[in-house]
Amino acid sequence: MGPPYEIVAVAGGWSFRTKLFFGDAIRTALGASQKTELSRSNALILTAIGYFQPITRGELSQFLGKEVSRDAIASLRGEGFIAAGPRSPTLGAPYAYVTTPAFLSHFGFESLRDLPDIEKLEDAGLLGRTNEALPDGDALASALRGVLGLSGDEDEPQDDAA
Repeated sequence: MGPPYEIVAVAGGWSFRTKLFFGDAIRTALGASQKTELSRSNALILTAIGYFQPITRGELSQFLGKEVSRDAIASLRGEGFIAAGPRSPTLGAPYAYVTTPAFLSHFGFESLRDLPDIEKLEDAGLLGRTNEALPDGDALASALRGVLGLSGDEDEPQDDAA
């Protein structure tokens, strides 16, 4: 089985990590709760930001076909997965959002180039460049949860409030 740790390349650097196999035992020993997972809605929002950054909340709403709430953005910012990037040159100069090194580290990516090839997702019908090409939200969210290595089917109430 080897040592219970590994050194992995993430976010342009190196990280000393415990192997996943030992995660549950360590959390139990420390009295920590089980790891939390992103809701389906937040996973979908995070994935869209990862692929299309910098992207504004309005652009996310248009892309996903539903209003993306400030609460959803705040939740992802609170987890450290996204940050405010440059302001958009559009009317009102809204913030555009980008992923952070914590996003790369959490999902085990060395860089954004490690995200699955977007053309392969498009060819599989899981992602499209226009709203007309998008499958329904549940199918896309399910596929993107797999892309991000998430499991589980818990969901939170719709993020429709602005």
